[in-house]
Formats: sequence, structure tokens, C-alpha cells
Amino acid sequence: MKSRTKARGLALQVLYEIDLTGHSPVEALQERLEDKALEDGMAEFARQIIMGVIPITDKLDNLIAQHAPEWPMDQVAVIDRNILRIALWEFAVASCTPVKVAINEAIELSKLFGSDSTPRFINGVLGSLAARQAEIQQEFASQTFRPSTPKTDS
Repeated sequence: MKSRTKARGLALQVLYEIDLTGHSPVEALQERLEDKALEDGMAEFARQIIMGVIPITDKLDNLIAQHAPEWPMDQVAVIDRNILRIALWEFAVASCTPVKVAINEAIELSKLFGSDSTPRFINGVLGSLAARQAEIQQEFASQTFRPSTPKTDS
């Protein structure tokens, strides 16, 4: 598995844990890194994803919901929501990954962590979002979404 894919997988696990338990992102990431070391620079990439997604989760979810109207966000599996959030953040907010790469990586994560139907669902929603990439980027352009260090007492 490629090092960036591993970093995305680790970020996905942390975001999943945060959604389910409300644990501190910093502590959750640190625990995962103790269990599974990443290559140089990849821990930082995982941290950027986590700290990039968390502050704008509601905005990402609203965009996702617009492209999956038959699936209310509270009915979308937690793992699926987080895979979508990561990919959308990468290609439309941070603009650090080409759209096709972000979608392919999301599909790979969905095969590893999701159900049998997850890859098709992820592909369909991200395909719709990709068609609006420029518009979504403009929505986020007025704000800075650089990762910040959250409080650790949560």
C-alpha cells in the first residue's frame, strides 16, 4: 500500500473514532501513530487531513448531502461519511490532490473499510461533487482552512 494511502487510512480511522466517541483529535491521532508508524512526512499528511476536515465537517456534510439526497447524512454509515469528507477536503478545499486521484483513493479506502456497496456509493457521490469542483473551491476560497491545533481536553 502506498504511503499516502496509509496516511489516509489512518486519518480515516481517527475521524471515525472522533465521530463515534468524541475523543480529542490530537490524542486519537497520537494513539494511532503509536500503533502504526507511518513513513516520513505521512504522519503530517494524516494530521493535515484530520485538522482540515474537523472544523468544516458541517459544510462538507451539507455539500455531500446535496449530492446524495436519497441518503440523509444521519443514515450514511460513519465510515462512508468520513471517506467522502476526506476526498472532498483533498480535492476541493485543500486542493492538494487531483480529483481523479482523490476519488480513486476514496474508492480504495471504501474497499478496505466499507461495505460491499460502499465503493459504488462513494464513486457516485464524489463524481457529482467533482463536477462542481470549481464552484466548491470558490465557496471555500474566502476562508482559510489550514489545520489548527485543537484543544486536547475534550
